[in-house]
Amino acid sequence: MKRAETGQAERSVRWKLMLASTTMLFVELALIRWAGANVVHLSYFSNFILLGSFLGIGIGFLIPAARGQWLKRWTPVPLALLVVLVREYPVQVRQSSGQVIYFTAVKTTGLPEWVTLPAIFLLTAVIMAGIGKITADLFRRLPSLDAYRYDLLGSLTGSASFAVLSWLRAPSVVWGAFAAVALLVLGGRRHTLLYGIPLTVMVAALFVETTTAGISWSPYYKIQLRASSSTTRTYHISANGVPHQSTAPLPVLMREGSPYRQAYDRTPRNPHKRVLVIGAGNGNDVAVALAHGAERVDAVEIDPRLQQIGAQLHPAKPYDDPRVHVHIDDGRAFLERTDTRYDLIVLALPDSLTLVAGASNLRLESYLFTRQAFEAARDHLAPDGAFAMYNYYRKDWLVDRFAGTLDDLYGHAPCMTTFNRSAAVLVAGMTPADQSCEQTWRPSGAVPAAASDDHPFPYLLHRSIPTLYLGALGAILLVTLLSVRLAGVRVRSTFRYTDMFLLGAAFMLLETKNVIGFALYFGTTWLVNALVFIGVLLAVFAAVEVRRRLRRVNQPLLQLLLFASLAVAWLVPAEAVLSLPFAGRLAAAIALAFAPIFCANLIFSDRLALAPDPTSAFGANLLGALTGGALEYLALVTGYQTLLLVVAALYLGACVAMRVTGRGPGAGVTRAPDEKMGLST
Repeated sequence: MKRAETGQAERSVRWKLMLASTTMLFVELALIRWAGANVVHLSYFSNFILLGSFLGIGIGFLIPAARGQWLKRWTPVPLALLVVLVREYPVQVRQSSGQVIYFTAVKTTGLPEWVTLPAIFLLTAVIMAGIGKITADLFRRLPSLDAYRYDLLGSLTGSASFAVLSWLRAPSVVWGAFAAVALLVLGGRRHTLLYGIPLTVMVAALFVETTTAGISWSPYYKIQLRASSSTTRTYHISANGVPHQSTAPLPVLMREGSPYRQAYDRTPRNPHKRVLVIGAGNGNDVAVALAHGAERVDAVEIDPRLQQIGAQLHPAKPYDDPRVHVHIDDGRAFLERTDTRYDLIVLALPDSLTLVAGASNLRLESYLFTRQAFEAARDHLAPDGAFAMYNYYRKDWLVDRFAGTLDDLYGHAPCMTTFNRSAAVLVAGMTPADQSCEQTWRPSGAVPAAASDDHPFPYLLHRSIPTLYLGALGAILLVTLLSVRLAGVRVRSTFRYTDMFLLGAAFMLLETKNVIGFALYFGTTWLVNALVFIGVLLAVFAAVEVRRRLRRVNQPLLQLLLFASLAVAWLVPAEAVLSLPFAGRLAAAIALAFAPIFCANLIFSDRLALAPDPTSAFGANLLGALTGGALEYLALVTGYQTLLLVVAALYLGACVAMRVTGRGPGAGVTRAPDEKMGLST
């Protein structure tokens, strides 16, 4: 009877742990999306929310079981507070830098980023510390690998759940209701009132947001649509609180001197029969292409909601024309897949207002502006074709970077037409005879080097970490140290898990590198990113399952395989993978990305199984992940491929730390995992 009761109690703990982990990852993803959509410009810094999440979860795991119960009791309060404060008192991340460009039409009046970012970071950390503490206390009640297994299952569920809601374009109130129900279940009957009141307030605030006229959600943005009072525009579209696009009547688009006409006016000999528009958005450029007699227009747009708005509301109804073929896809990925040659390719204002997955410095459109992307576009042009791009570039050096790259690739300077002080249109024909310029580009100064697939940061002037990032990271480091001290974490006792800390830092960098790799190979779409994260979790889960079935682990062999797989990933150039057909590219990308992840997590799982205090070990690993997230900014200097060397150095440090602490190869390998961690019988 007692054994049966114990078994039932253990099953209950497993499912609660899985629910807690689901909630933890779901809330983390929701905070990244929601805060980035409501705090103006925060979507450019969404990595800081991720770092705050890791700090909070890490503290939740490091606080001893008998302490920090107040965190569990008050978990929903900071969550509701953040939502209400952001909704009622809008804040902005004030950004101004000569080193990096942010696309915006908003005059920022908020506090400096070095104040706003740490404040949001701290609030996020407090929210996630409460959920982390709930998860950690359940984690402690199970054998270590069994607990890690259900933690991973919960993470998979949370990631998949948020992906499904993104696919459905569910509004924020649905996210809030999902999180509220999960937290109410975790809080139990004792905390129904204590949890219910703040969670009700949170859901009510999100309901008000959702029912606001003109608000909708895409997989990337919070979109606000409003009718225009002007005769030159019909609707204005804002994304994440920033004016982003507007629809216009065709006569306005076709006016003499209109930016939309320049690609056609500068290429009078071009037949313009086959046109590719990347960044088709609400349909303005598609309408202009049709007006110039295009027989086929491939309209590529990454955001399905923006295209839907154009299909429903554009006065010229360009998407209803049978000559138009819509592709909801990443522009670079489309170029890599299609064999079509075009008379004209237009990069039409592809300036995103968010980062890829919130875990990197890569913007959605970054891979459209590398030298390799411009080469791919050139290779898809007809013999007398032309390439055009335009935007509000804001800085002369950015125009010089793009125009200089085109000059180098096409062998002649492109046409350049400027509008006011910040907008420019660049048009490059396959030969000088294929373009007719009123003004030819001339550099305004030293031409910055072209962005590349390894260093895809076109809006960064030099290979450096901007001072605004360094200031924010420094403030976050200070907040982290103070938080660990105030939480009562015994820092000295965590030194024995230095190897786990380094494993976490290395894994975070490795995961980021793989997200970036898949974005290059298959596009920066939300679906690709979601599948990569789910794939990473599945690889980790597979490693745990293998370790659970082994009594002995050959650590030297695993470490050899890990470093060998990292070496292969470092030696294989991205161009070689991109040159493969889709099936081969997918196989190569999976092998290069997930082989080191699998090996690394076999090592991690073995270490966790043998740890005297697995929960603290896991907390140290999470703080390591925070450090890895900060180290990712090194890519702004080195490029992404070099990060693999940093990953290898961190893993080497972890292996050395295992030996120094007596937990390296051969230490305790004969003990079956988790012998001493189960529920008492």
